[in-house]
Amino acid sequence: MAEFAAEVYQNEFLSEGATDVHAIVTVTCTGAGSAGSAGGGAGGVAEIIMVDTSGSMSGRNIEAAKHAAQVAVDQILDGTWFAIVGGSHVANRAFPYPNARMAMVQMEPGARAEAKRAISMLTPGGGTAMSTWLRLADQLFATVPQATQRHAILLTDGKNESEPRANLSAAVRDVTGHFQCDARGVGSRWQVDELREISTALLGTVDLIADPAEIAADFEKLMRASMARGVASADLRVWAPQGAQVLFVRQVAPTVEDLTNRRAEVNPLTGAYPTGSWGDESRDYHVAVRVASKPVGAEQLAARVQLAVNGEVVSSGLVKAKWSDDESLTTRINPEVAHYTGQTELAAAIQEGLAAKAAGDEATATVKLGRAVQLAQQTGNDEATSRLRKVVDIDNEEQGTVRLKRNTSTLDEMALDTASTKTTRVRR
Repeated sequence: MAEFAAEVYQNEFLSEGATDVHAIVTVTCTGAGSAGSAGGGAGGVAEIIMVDTSGSMSGRNIEAAKHAAQVAVDQILDGTWFAIVGGSHVANRAFPYPNARMAMVQMEPGARAEAKRAISMLTPGGGTAMSTWLRLADQLFATVPQATQRHAILLTDGKNESEPRANLSAAVRDVTGHFQCDARGVGSRWQVDELREISTALLGTVDLIADPAEIAADFEKLMRASMARGVASADLRVWAPQGAQVLFVRQVAPTVEDLTNRRAEVNPLTGAYPTGSWGDESRDYHVAVRVASKPVGAEQLAARVQLAVNGEVVSSGLVKAKWSDDESLTTRINPEVAHYTGQTELAAAIQEGLAAKAAGDEATATVKLGRAVQLAQQTGNDEATSRLRKVVDIDNEEQGTVRLKRNTSTLDEMALDTASTKTTRVRR
């Protein structure tokens, strides 16, 4: 049975007149088991693999994608509901076959072999309209209401060029909360912001696969991770006292995801924020609350942060506030809060810098990417520094003095962009 534990890291001392309380809450899950274990078997789990079959996938990409989808199918546990979707400017159910009576079937040896045969027959052609892929996946998942844990993988190699962007955004909004989705782009012709929009809303990840030969390993890893999540879904609940304001709630590790606008009211003082499914893992959350200032010497509970599974609270941590006139206490910066504040700013600086560079605004790009270099150095994010070096020449890491490189690789910029939200854990 899954067990959760919560630890709170903060400087609870506030100076006279101060109102804002920040804390990092680490939630750890152990004993999660495999997918479906909490719901009495794999029949409570559903998986869909969406493969781009547009004309641009012709050649090496489609062959690698088909192999990867077959590898992913091998990782799906018996009893799991599943389907394969081929996506172009329209979405088609490749398996179960279009004339099949059921929209999704449960995995067993015969279905596995037949699904792999169906995948081998996928052929490229047409344009790209990812809204149709997402809507078909949503329709398929809806046919198995007993499957409360729903996950999809989406692979594309191109831009969403066969429909207005508004169509994709509308589809993302309509399917949000219905299933989780990891999005992957192969090569350099797809747009990071399109797949990030999908993965962020659907509580998944986005990443670049530079070489088609690497798709299979990535798909295998994604499906293994999905099958290892024995907790179908959980909510982070934040209680704040009467008159207080929750400024933001963010996941800050292993990736930066702002959950603030995903709040659902539990009661007038408590909001729930979706965290998706869980395996054996730890995640860090940054919670900021504004309370009314109190006299020196006063104390109060600023927030209660809990994780709830199926409405039942399984872990809890307290965020406290104490007003003091001792500067040695009130000016101390909590290392966890400082670290993740920097990591969040780092992600924004990279994305804003690359956007400015793409728009031809070299001055802004230099300032933003220079700040990113500085933050990466301060927070010990060596991977970000390494990726930044492929886009800028660094004169001084501590000061963030950089020069934009000329003729940088599109793949290097995309790798920096997709990895911008990946954080390093604070050293404790």
